[in-house]
Amino acid sequence: MTDDFRPRAAVVREIPLETVLIYRGAVRDRRDRSKWHTERGMLSVTGPKFMHWQHGVGGGGAIDLVMHLGQMNCGAAVRWLEQHVAGTPGRIPLSTTHRPPQPATQEPGTTSPTAQVSCRLPPRDDRRWERVQRYLVERRQLSAALLEPLRQSGRLYADHRSNAVFLLVAGKAQRPVGAELRGTGPRIWRGMVRGTRKDWGYFWIGLQGSHKIVLCESAIDAISCFQLYGDCICISTSGARTNPRWLPGLITRGYEIWCGFDTDAAGDATAAGMSKRHPSVHRLRPPAHDWNDALAAWGTPHNPR
Repeated sequence: MTDDFRPRAAVVREIPLETVLIYRGAVRDRRDRSKWHTERGMLSVTGPKFMHWQHGVGGGGAIDLVMHLGQMNCGAAVRWLEQHVAGTPGRIPLSTTHRPPQPATQEPGTTSPTAQVSCRLPPRDDRRWERVQRYLVERRQLSAALLEPLRQSGRLYADHRSNAVFLLVAGKAQRPVGAELRGTGPRIWRGMVRGTRKDWGYFWIGLQGSHKIVLCESAIDAISCFQLYGDCICISTSGARTNPRWLPGLITRGYEIWCGFDTDAAGDATAAGMSKRHPSVHRLRPPAHDWNDALAAWGTPHNPR
C-alpha cells in the first residue's frame, strides 16, 4: 500500500452513494426512493450506508459500495472511483470534460471506443429547468412523470441557454460521451454538443430487463415512443443511420430490435438499409411522421405488435 493511499481513499469515500449508483447504471425504484435496482439486484440506501438484503451484506461509504457492486478489492474500488467519479459534487459533473469510457458492457449493448476524444458538455443550470420542462410538456406533450427520473439521473437537464440537453451515455457506469441539444424558444433548433461520438453511446429510456428495443431518430422521439408503448427500451440514434457501431452488440445479446425511424422517404430508405445489413432488425413505422407527432395525435398507449 502506497503512502498516498489513505488520503486518496479518504477523498473518494465521501462521494455520495447516489452518485456512485448513477455512474454504475443503477435505477432508483419508482415506489421506494431509498431502493435502487443495481447490477447485483435491489439494495437499500440510507444516507452514507447501504444494505443488500438479498446477499446479507451492508456497508458505509462509496468504497464499500463499489467493492460490493463490482466485486473488487479496496484498492481497485478506490481506483475506479478516482477514474469515474472523483471530484463530483453529488451528481454527474456535467460541466467537465469527459474521456470516453473503457470498453465495457453497456445496458443494453456494448461499445468499444478506440480513440481518445474530449467532449465538453454545457453547464447545467437548474434555474432554466422550468422553461425547458414547460416546452417538453406543453409543446411536445411529454409526461412530466417520465422527465423527472431522467432529470434526477442527470441524463436530461437544462443548460444556461435554456436548451434541453439529452445525454448520450456509455457503459455500465453510464458515462456521458456527448449530448443532443434541443432549443426551447419560438424558433425550432436542434444540434449536438461538439465532440459527441454517437457510436460510443446513446440516449435511452425504458424498462431495464425488457428485450424489445425501438430505435428512434431523436431523444424526444425516444421518450414519445416509450410514453406510447411503455413495455420496451427506446434508443435515440441521433439521426437516421444505417449501421451504428453499437447495434451489432445489441443484436448479439438477443434483443428484439425494431427500427422506428420517421415515416418518410429518408426514414424508410435508412431502415431498409439497416434491415439489409441486419436481417433480424424489423421496420416499425410511426403512425404519424415521427413518434412525437404520433404522441400528439394519439395521446394514449398502443402496442407495436
